[in-house]
Amino acid sequence: APQTRACTGAMEMISRSLQSVSPDVSVYFSGGSSRRRSGAGESDDEEALRWAALERLPSFERLRTGILRSEAQAGRRRFAHEEVDVRMLEGPQRQAFVESVFRVAEEDNERFLKKLRARIDRAGIVIPTAEVRFRNLNVEAECHVGSRALPTLANATLDTVDAMLGLAGVSLAKTKTLHILKDVSGVVRPSRMTLLLGPPSSGKTTLLLALAGKLDPTLKVRGEVTYNGYGLDEFVPQKTAAYISQNDVHAGEMTVKETLHFSARCQGVGHRYELLQELTKKERQLGIYPDPEVDLFMKATSVEGSTLQTDYILRQILGLDMCADVMVGDDMRTGISGGQKKRLTTGEMLVGPTKVLFMDEISTGLDSSTTYQVVRCIQQIVHLGEATVLVSLLQPAPEIFDLFDDVMLLSEGQIVYQGPREYVLEFFERCGFRCPERKGAADFLQEVTSKKDQAQYWIQNEKPYHYVSVPEFVLKFRKFHMGKSLKKQLSVPFNKRKIHKSALVFSDQSVSTSELLKTSFSKEWLLMQRNSFIYVFKIVQGIIVALVASTVFLRTRLHEDTEEDGQVYLGALIFIMIANMFNGFAEATLTLARLPVFYKHRDFLFYRPWHFTLPNVLLKVPMALLESIIWVVITYYLIGFSPEASRFFKHLLIVFLIQQAAGGLFRLVAGLCRTVVVTNTAGSLALLIIFVMGGFILPRDAIPKWLVWGYWCSPLTYAYIALAVNEMDSPRWLDQSVIDS
Repeated sequence: APQTRACTGAMEMISRSLQSVSPDVSVYFSGGSSRRRSGAGESDDEEALRWAALERLPSFERLRTGILRSEAQAGRRRFAHEEVDVRMLEGPQRQAFVESVFRVAEEDNERFLKKLRARIDRAGIVIPTAEVRFRNLNVEAECHVGSRALPTLANATLDTVDAMLGLAGVSLAKTKTLHILKDVSGVVRPSRMTLLLGPPSSGKTTLLLALAGKLDPTLKVRGEVTYNGYGLDEFVPQKTAAYISQNDVHAGEMTVKETLHFSARCQGVGHRYELLQELTKKERQLGIYPDPEVDLFMKATSVEGSTLQTDYILRQILGLDMCADVMVGDDMRTGISGGQKKRLTTGEMLVGPTKVLFMDEISTGLDSSTTYQVVRCIQQIVHLGEATVLVSLLQPAPEIFDLFDDVMLLSEGQIVYQGPREYVLEFFERCGFRCPERKGAADFLQEVTSKKDQAQYWIQNEKPYHYVSVPEFVLKFRKFHMGKSLKKQLSVPFNKRKIHKSALVFSDQSVSTSELLKTSFSKEWLLMQRNSFIYVFKIVQGIIVALVASTVFLRTRLHEDTEEDGQVYLGALIFIMIANMFNGFAEATLTLARLPVFYKHRDFLFYRPWHFTLPNVLLKVPMALLESIIWVVITYYLIGFSPEASRFFKHLLIVFLIQQAAGGLFRLVAGLCRTVVVTNTAGSLALLIIFVMGGFILPRDAIPKWLVWGYWCSPLTYAYIALAVNEMDSPRWLDQSVIDS
């Protein structure tokens, strides 16, 4: 500690002597800390002691411990310093830290990111970057023509037959090839904001999906897409890059903050933890004390278990802190607005460690001011964090257009221009078209390639106007100096030795299995609580149906006619099976509501399907057991089944297994059919087949031999046999048979 104070005092003297020369040099020699020497010396000594104590901690603990600085007395520039575990920052404490650091959203965010980047540069750490190249990329789709293009049941059946014949190399359907992207080449560079412009149906979404490695497998793709020289099959593009869709798909029962927190937990911290390890090691060697605020922020966003990254994205990037605890909502629930959902879709990817972003129409539903704020914050992340971003916007305002460094203009599936924003208008002037002063550059670029709007921008009055087609623009761009520069860059192979080891992700699982299961279990339990009305309604419904069944089959004693009584009791058992099978229909509705979000997370590789299925099934077991207990307790003795305790519990077990089989059946049907109408139709058909093949509507001997396999595949076969044996094998039925004989 004395050596630390002596070192700190020496640096303070150097800082004061250089303060008149350069404030930046003063901050550098003071260890990068934000201490301006305007407070009392006691505060600085306390901070130095805190840093000295941190240095003595083991590396594992040091990376999880930061110094939280707060004002000790109001009205005075004195600060209290407290050692905190970044994973244990409580809600109010965490929120106070964010509000103190980012008082003014835009200015403070840029200032803070500059301080964070300055810390990395002082230590000489190289930030991982990714350069995306695509060369001679062609995307085609085979489409049916004529009446076969209609989505009818007959056409769907023929498509299935054609697919089966296609495996043997036989094709009978008449199709037409649709060219979506035509021989496009380009580069998306790190540390530069790239804007993707183009009229509707120009192929923007297809290009973004192709670069993100998320194209539909039914499309025909030629050409190559590389990240830092690696092909899409050599690493995991879904973990390296993030495609932000223009469709907003969220769980309506979760709040905004819960949605972002779940996304952050599934994506993990990525390379941020390794970067922090390397940074702290280098700072110890150089004797640099970082800024406490920057250090606390980096540790809290690099260690699993902290939610500071979520609060930062909510407040600074998305501006959703005012509705953080509001449910997202859906068609049946009131929630946030459409524009807020669009920002939430963007935030789902920003909370993760991914630094390659392909953003598709993120301004839909947003006003110009909000779009500017979001794009401005993304620009700061790109420039100071060296991220790689390609953003597709339909009609950006002039102030938003000026935030971008590069422009990529796509029309009719071809790239008309790609390069710096400063040269795009120059290129079209050389082609004979000029943007009027009254016109926004983005609107001009989307209209200049249109045959309908192109003539108004013609400036070569000495020549008669003629329509310049998209292929002609492409040829002119290849002769333009930016086109030549792009061709030269693409001709030189990427030097893989220059890339950082953490720039690309080579594993499809960035979070441990235990953490993913824990996250999935917590989400499923939350959704069950939010959907508690459904489960309460099912219990009430079960009670009512059980009471009705008990009154219909009410039997207090056996009559002399044992055969007639046996038929009545078997009828009661059959009713119990049918009622509990129909009880599983609710699972189809719940599953259908969850499927869109599940498919979205699966495509992003948030988790594997079994990480979603296992909690979904296991957490519903106690509820199904409770429903079974209520049903059996009401019906068993009122109907008058055998009063032995062992037979009661066997009966309970069989009813519980019937409910599990019904739930599994309807979850399967919903997963295969995916729409409400088809699911209800297919579910009813599946139940009809199971009932017919169960052996109680049609006896086994009446089932044709070629369908006897259905008898053994029906779960109700085994349920009926088990219930009947459990009841009819009781002593009272055997004793009555002996008496009658």
